[in-house]
Amino acid sequence: MTAQSSFWARRRAAVQAEAEAEARVEAEQLTAVREAELAGKDDAVVLEEMGLPDPDRMQAGDDFAAFMAEEVPKHLRNKALRKLWRSNPVLACVDGLNEYDDDYRAAMLAGGPIQTAYQVGKGMMVHIEEMARQEELAKADAEASDDFVEDIAEQAETEAPEPEPVVSEEQSEDLVADAQDTVEVAPTPRRMRFQFEEAQA
Repeated sequence: MTAQSSFWARRRAAVQAEAEAEARVEAEQLTAVREAELAGKDDAVVLEEMGLPDPDRMQAGDDFAAFMAEEVPKHLRNKALRKLWRSNPVLACVDGLNEYDDDYRAAMLAGGPIQTAYQVGKGMMVHIEEMARQEELAKADAEASDDFVEDIAEQAETEAPEPEPVVSEEQSEDLVADAQDTVEVAPTPRRMRFQFEEAQA
């Protein structure tokens, strides 16, 4: 039962939406036909046919609600609203607190022209080319640094000290013996000795 009720509910909603869309289209067509008929007439003739006063002669306190009807042409409605705003000091005096009065482009413009890399017919090609150039420079610097490191490594290999010859134990003993033979033995120090003859009585 729940599935059936939800199906019929969706069906009724769809039918209602279709009816509203059709009514909206008919209303727009009637409005377009009416505006086309009134386009060739003078404003004074249109106001007289609709029984509306002249918006320019209206003052504060007059009823402007008649101009809000759908049958009234848009330009006459706007004309009446402008007169209403000028006649009412509450609406005419701007207190500066309206958020929609601010120019939110001021922060973006920063009081001067905007510099951009965009070019007509080329897009952002200049910016893309600059990025490619910087990338090539970075690659060239990396290759140069690698070559410098390789040169230093090769120079270090060429200037490396020759390894000391390996001496066997027998050769080392012979060398030690030869060194001992060649060493001059220092003379032993001599001490002076004194002898005293005792005096005979």
